[in-house]
Amino acid sequence: MHAMQYELALPADYDMGIIRRRVAGKGHLLDHWPGLGLKAYLMRERGVHGSPVNQYAPFYLWNTGAGMNAFLWGGPFQGVVDDFGRPTVRQWSGLAYAEGGATDSPARVAVLQRQLVPDEGLLTDVMADAARETERLAREGGAVLSAAAVDTSRWELIHFSLWENETPKADGDMYEVLHMSAPGRDRLPG
Repeated sequence: MHAMQYELALPADYDMGIIRRRVAGKGHLLDHWPGLGLKAYLMRERGVHGSPVNQYAPFYLWNTGAGMNAFLWGGPFQGVVDDFGRPTVRQWSGLAYAEGGATDSPARVAVLQRQLVPDEGLLTDVMADAARETERLAREGGAVLSAAAVDTSRWELIHFSLWENETPKADGDMYEVLHMSAPGRDRLPG
């Protein structure tokens, strides 16, 4: 499993209706994309859920590197580049994935928590802790799913979770989920 995200920082006075209409018109394009586990079309709006910024920040869980590469190199990502410029695309190696109790509910919000991997201790313990936290989040009421991944170039660990309500039981940056494409969600490794 590979995790991926790019963040488009938008001006404070940006009409976020533009992003909503973009996702409403184009979100379906990845509903059947080969190799994609899921894409959550995420947005933060200044002043909503404590966000200090306007941002479009889709988050992906890929089943295959080939699917991710096809998306980035000649796929729909070119539309983002054409319209907004080429953003930095962050990638993480997947550590854990778990379906939540609200797995059949539509996701309304996402939470992304970032933390540095401690310098001390065993990396196997870090992975085991990340897997336990993924399972814990998935067991919380209202959880749709939870995942953990690590960027070894920065030794950054992330926990990503989707929730059916606007009161998630997770800490981190909160995003509104505008749409979710999940053609291979049932094949994401647990």
